Amino acid sequence: MPDYLHIGRASDLAEKRDRRVYRAFEIMPGLLAWTTILLIILLSFFVPVFIAVFIIIFDVYWFIKTLYLSLHLRVSYNKLRENLKINWLEELNNLQPTTYNLQLKSWRDIYHVIFLPLYKEDFSLVSASMEGLLKSNYPKEKMIVVLCWEERGGEATRQTTEEIEKTYGNKFYKFLSTMHPAGLQGEMPGKGSNTAYGARVAKEQIIDRLEIPYSHILVSNLDIDTVVFPEYFGVLTYTFLMTDRPLRASYQPVPLYINNIWEAPSFARVVAFSATFWHTIKQEKHETATTFSSHSMPWQALVDVDFWQKNMVSEDSRIFWQCFLRYNGDYRVVPMYYPVSMDANVAYTSWQTFKNVYKQQRRWGYGVENVPYFLFGFVKNKAIPKLKKWKYGFMIVEGFHSWATNALIIFLLGWLPVIVGGSEFNKSILSFNLPFITRTIMTISMIGLVSTAVLSIVLLPPRPPKFGKFKYLWMVLQWLLFPITTIGLGLLPGLEAQTRLMLGKYMGFWVTPKIRIVK
Repeated sequence: MPDYLHIGRASDLAEKRDRRVYRAFEIMPGLLAWTTILLIILLSFFVPVFIAVFIIIFDVYWFIKTLYLSLHLRVSYNKLRENLKINWLEELNNLQPTTYNLQLKSWRDIYHVIFLPLYKEDFSLVSASMEGLLKSNYPKEKMIVVLCWEERGGEATRQTTEEIEKTYGNKFYKFLSTMHPAGLQGEMPGKGSNTAYGARVAKEQIIDRLEIPYSHILVSNLDIDTVVFPEYFGVLTYTFLMTDRPLRASYQPVPLYINNIWEAPSFARVVAFSATFWHTIKQEKHETATTFSSHSMPWQALVDVDFWQKNMVSEDSRIFWQCFLRYNGDYRVVPMYYPVSMDANVAYTSWQTFKNVYKQQRRWGYGVENVPYFLFGFVKNKAIPKLKKWKYGFMIVEGFHSWATNALIIFLLGWLPVIVGGSEFNKSILSFNLPFITRTIMTISMIGLVSTAVLSIVLLPPRPPKFGKFKYLWMVLQWLLFPITTIGLGLLPGLEAQTRLMLGKYMGFWVTPKIRIVK
């Protein structure tokens, strides 16, 4: 297996030339973002006509893209809604083994290994995830649960683990709790290092002792607040069996951040729903998708890449790139069109919630650390088709660039030529019409936002008695905050993450506090 599969940052490379190449790739995303922003600002002073025309064209492009993504959102949502109505265990029973894309006598030969990484979360939150597993419409004798708890979580984490073991330890085929020791050399504390440690213990103590074929195991690496919907393992198994080359794919559900959505402040709800909608869209646009947060994959692939990396932040998307490079580009994400529910970001005060949302978005934005990883891998791996390299490279880099620049161009810089363009430009028809044109395009684009607001109401869980019916109206009106949240809780943390990587100020893994106020 190539050494570069487990690189965390440039300094991990032994060769000086390789370090320079990798470091250049680390600098590139942030440099592109800041160059774009500074050029627009500078050129607004010196060539305001050019920038005004560029901004109009960009706004039109953004409008068309919004409509395009809205269509994908509706298509994905309709498929998700239909899948929620199906009894997938019945669908599995109706399948004939001759239709499987894997040599199995029955779908019952498939085992599910579920990893739950625990760090300071309390019993009530963890038990909600465990109850979701118990209530799932799937044979529990085919489920192996691994609770991976951090020693650095302290005595409270140890007690939570013991209570979970006592309550749920005999409910599944196998239950294993693994303590991830603190301070292991070469590790960054976080979900990746924790689950990698737990996976190695599970391999040794359960998988290999029972001699379960690796090709018969599906792994679900879930965030600790993840509550699976009842048919999750049924639709996962069905999708796995019916997928071409099923061992060369990861399987991605839609994350719904709704467990505690009613308690979340309005700005946190907008951010949570925006994330849900984006990943719903990605179910349709999966050709260049990577894994995110809670997802599933074959155990064989996990072993082939020597498990999750222990020295970086974004283990969820990194495991995709590890497999992609390991299999010379023959690896992909298969959409499940089926949800899992997770927590929105909530704290005891609105200000603390704001800070937590920002930090979580910055951590997600630090997924940009995968750009130098896969670009360096593309340089080293000559077996991956060039067209595939260019396709993935452009789409991923463009996505991070858009994250760090688009909202600023749309909502703020579009007015800049009028302000700083000078007296000659301000006398022109273009200067007079620029605010009107941009405002009109943005107003029309709100049609897509209204559609989003309606979908957000449909996705809501039952309203707690604490909240009145007026809350539904505010759930729609909250989308007026979208421009503010997009800049303050989207663009800025994304830009900061890219800037940190550019400057070599590497981030560690920040664990989002899980708080549910209403019981």
